[in-house]
Order: sequence, then C-alpha cells, then structure tokens
Amino acid sequence: MATQHKTGSPPGPKKNERWTMSLPWSNDNNGKFIVDSSNLPESAAEGIRGHLKSQEHHIEEARQWQNASSNVKTFTLVNNCKETIWPGIITRGSDSNDQGFTLKPGQNAFYNATTAGWSGRIWARTDCNFDKNGTGKCQTGSCGTSLKCTGPSSPPNTIAEFTLSNDVDFYDISLVDGFNLPLVIAPINGKGNCSIAGCDGDLRQNCSSELAVKSDGKVVACRSACDVFNTDEYCCRGAFANPVACLPSNYSRSFKQICPAAASYAFDDRSSIITCSASEYIVTFCASR
Repeated sequence: MATQHKTGSPPGPKKNERWTMSLPWSNDNNGKFIVDSSNLPESAAEGIRGHLKSQEHHIEEARQWQNASSNVKTFTLVNNCKETIWPGIITRGSDSNDQGFTLKPGQNAFYNATTAGWSGRIWARTDCNFDKNGTGKCQTGSCGTSLKCTGPSSPPNTIAEFTLSNDVDFYDISLVDGFNLPLVIAPINGKGNCSIAGCDGDLRQNCSSELAVKSDGKVVACRSACDVFNTDEYCCRGAFANPVACLPSNYSRSFKQICPAAASYAFDDRSSIITCSASEYIVTFCASR
C-alpha cells in the first residue's frame, strides 16, 4: 500500500497543497509520484496547455529525482474526471515495476521511466473499494485484488500503450480491450510526428447493447467485439491473424468514428500508433472535447 508524506501540518490535503507519494515497492527512485490537488481547467485542451504551465516546477522536481538523467522520461497522469480513479501501470523492461494508486478529481501524478527497453500500459480503474490493507476490487479495469496491480487489466478498459527508447518512442491509445473512460496522450517537447493520440469521446453514450456493461441501469463500459463474441474473425487470430484477413468490423468502425485517433481493433495500427521523441508525456483521463 502506498504511503503519503506532506511537508508541514495539519493532516489532510487541501487545494493547492502538494503531496509526495512514495511507493515502497519502487526500484530506487523509479516509480515515485507527486500528487497535486489543485483543480484542473474545465476544458481538456486548456488543461493540457495551461495546467502543464502551472506544473513546470513539479515536472522539474520529477527530473531531479532521477539526477537529471537523459535516459529517464516523465509521465504526467491527470485526472480530469469528476470522480476518483485508480490508475494502473504494468511495465516490461529493465525497470519492470507494476504500480497502482488512487487519484482524486483534479489531482495529477508523475511517473518516471528509464528508456532502456521500457514498455508499459497505463489505464484507469473505476469504482474501486480497497480496505486499509489495499485489498479490494474495481468495477472496471481490475488488475488483481490489490491496490498495486499484480497483472494485466481485465477488459473492458481504455489503455495508453508506450514503448520507449533513446531515439524514438511509440505510443497509442487502444480500444482493443474495450472502453471505460476517455483517455488522451500528449507529448511535450517532442521531435518527429508528435501528434496527440487518444479518445476524447465517450463510447459509453453510443455503445451497442450487446457490448454494453451496465450497473444500476447505467452503461459503465463498452466491451470489444472480440471480448464479447470471442471469434477468430473479431479477435484477429487463426486464419485472421494478419492485416489483410482481419478487417474492421461494424463494431470497431463505430469505435473509430467516435475516436479516430485511437486503435479500434488489433490491426488498426497505421493511423493509431505514433512515433515521437519527447521528454515528457501527459496522460489525461476524461479528456473532453
């Protein structure tokens, strides 16, 4: 379970106060977060531009934690949702270090990753209930039964995917496992084809009845056709395990229509995976148009 520390007293976060969240399972300085409780602007676009400007000193602290190493990149996770979320991070590479933590509305967190073969996935868990020992479950995006992820996420959920190197990074927003929240990636100080990737539309509002996941009569997530029907054709496997045979379905087309900058099915790579070399990436949950 993550422990929180704040400079000064009294206890309890207040607006514009800053907390440092140290994670006891982190390797050296990797996996440390700064959580900021300042309110975000209403507009996601303004949030990406204006909020970053206001957080420059926090970003600099994140850099200093890694001794200003050029082999470290910073992810800023922003909760622009109206409700608390529980981001999950699962990684592969030299500093493989899976994470999970709480992020309240208007808060952001920083995650540092080395570029030496690092790849990972970032997503939001929703409607979670964890006890004091960090044990519990979530309505969507679960990655085990603890606050810290112990494995990959369970669909349906929207996923930010990254593969980092010293020269060029690859990133995308994937709807291959379905959708639970709008999610956007924005590169900062990037070189190359550094466009914004993601899905700022809400697929839950137009989710087909056969794909919809409901709670108390409300659609809380939208499953993928592969997850629902589990056929080779929808899952791009077997005889369909190549981009020539596996084509968009009506379901993935509906995803793509609402979220053109996200991967809607397994071979939807050409228009969805972005190559860029940036020092920082902003991952915004509940980004809105």
